Amino acid sequence: MFILSGEEKKKILEEISAFYLDVRGEEIGIIERQQILELFLENLAPLVYNKALDDSLHWLKEQAE
Repeated sequence: MFILSGEEKKKILEEISAFYLDVRGEEIGIIERQQILELFLENLAPLVYNKALDDSLHWLKEQAE
C-alpha cells in the first residue's frame, strides 16, 4: 500500500474537506475524509504508479534509440 508522511496525509485530508465544502456545500467528518483517502490510495495510487513506470520505460527506450 502507498504510504504518505503525516504532513502529506494532513494536507490531502484538508483538501478533501475543502473540496466537499466548495463543490458540494457539505462538511464531512474525519472518518469520511479518511475513508475517501484510503479508497483513492488503494485503487488509484497503484494505477498512477504503474503508468508512471510505463511512461519512464517508454522514455528510456526512446532515449536509447
